[in-house]
Amino acid sequence: MVSSITTTTVSTVTSTAGFAASLGLIAVLALISLLVAKELASATDAPRLQRFGRGLNVAIIPLLMVFTAIVAAKVVEVL
Repeated sequence: MVSSITTTTVSTVTSTAGFAASLGLIAVLALISLLVAKELASATDAPRLQRFGRGLNVAIIPLLMVFTAIVAAKVVEVL
């Protein structure tokens, strides 16, 4: 009984770790693409695009927090 619970727990943790790593990668790629879009929008003279660039902060700020958490977790993992 105990060995089947241990096996199930190990396989669940392993699959969850892989899923979390892929979500972290998606979050980092989304952050990079939003930062590029913000730079391109803010480099123009069109006021509508500049407002769009400022509006991207709504998505960029939470993703920066996620990125910080990912980096902190990796640093703690190494230490």
